Amino acid sequence: MPSSIEIHRRVYRTPRQPTVIVCVDGFDPEYLQKGCEDGILPTLSSFVKSGFYVTAKSAMPSLTNPNNVSIITGAPTSVHGIAGNFYLDRTTNEEHMVLDDSLLRGSTILELMANKGVRVAAITAKDKLRKILNHGLSAAQGAICFSSQEAASCTEAKHGIKDVERWLGRSAPDQYSGDLSIYVLDAGLKLLNEKRAELFYLTLSDFIQHKYPPGTPEANNFLHTLDARIGEFVQLGAIVAVTGDHGMSDKSNEDNTPNVLFLEDELDAHWPKSGARVICPIADPFVRHHGALGSFVRVHLTKDTADAGAMLQFCQSLPQVECAYTGEEAAALFDMPPDREGDLVVIAKKNAVIGNRKEKHDLSQLQGFRLRSHGGLSEQDIPLMRSTPLNLGDRVVPQVWRNFDVFDVALNW
Repeated sequence: MPSSIEIHRRVYRTPRQPTVIVCVDGFDPEYLQKGCEDGILPTLSSFVKSGFYVTAKSAMPSLTNPNNVSIITGAPTSVHGIAGNFYLDRTTNEEHMVLDDSLLRGSTILELMANKGVRVAAITAKDKLRKILNHGLSAAQGAICFSSQEAASCTEAKHGIKDVERWLGRSAPDQYSGDLSIYVLDAGLKLLNEKRAELFYLTLSDFIQHKYPPGTPEANNFLHTLDARIGEFVQLGAIVAVTGDHGMSDKSNEDNTPNVLFLEDELDAHWPKSGARVICPIADPFVRHHGALGSFVRVHLTKDTADAGAMLQFCQSLPQVECAYTGEEAAALFDMPPDREGDLVVIAKKNAVIGNRKEKHDLSQLQGFRLRSHGGLSEQDIPLMRSTPLNLGDRVVPQVWRNFDVFDVALNW
């Protein structure tokens, strides 16, 4: 078997032993810190003490789709082109959900590894990601790619595995549960026990992190279970690397109401004929826990008469806003694809979110919970860790580690 692959100017060695990369959705460093302090994360604590650990940065915006694709390509969004879960088509002015790999530019580490004969397993909690992770993979290569969400309908031809519920011995969990993520890890463990894969990418759901802050019983129970499963991978002889796609912040006022700026309402009140369209790229089919409210939005000005300069200054002056840029400035600053940017990019402060119009966001499903969300600069910090120390040799350590360095960390150091 060839010893390496190359993608986006980075070389990755093929696995020398079973290698497991886990993306913990919403893995804010506070969860790790609090869990280690409270003694509920013995496995991850061992990574911190005797393996490798840094606080790294996610890609921007700090959302699920962009960062999972950055992780499996080893590159920022400017390279692979997927910069949100939801976008406005500039040609048709129609809004679209990113539900497959049609916007992906180039290949992935998973695809190229499979092409080299590496047995790849990519398992995700949500099926929206499965259709992206599956880019270039086929059951004919021996690749396995499925989601917890659709475990009941897996087929050999489409997913490389069938009858997942019967094979794993339990039904797929509810999509709004922490168990949706544990199901991913249990499936990975069974595949490893059966020696059906040697390179694993396991990516989870952030349902728990959206609802429960660090140190709460619900968060502790979930993380303790997750930690135990990761420990089982280590016991089975795998190299394990763990990171996150984004962090998570409290976005509520003292009275527990969400701290929301409905930006399109504000722009329309001041410039009613501007044609401003505010796109919330956090929007996805799983909105019950965040109401499609995040800390990063794109503003598209659909009429030539719009005063972009005045609108930018106005956005910068709003109390919930941390920063606002032209789309061109934001793309350059945050390494995002310029042809897929809005005319303006607006990013909220740590304690705030930005929405479209008030009537477009259903917050009734929060059911008394404080709003916790992500998307901004304040949710870029995430852990990056490995079960064993790095072999530095003569390599230069990056000044800033990124979550999309995780395949490099797992395979090359």
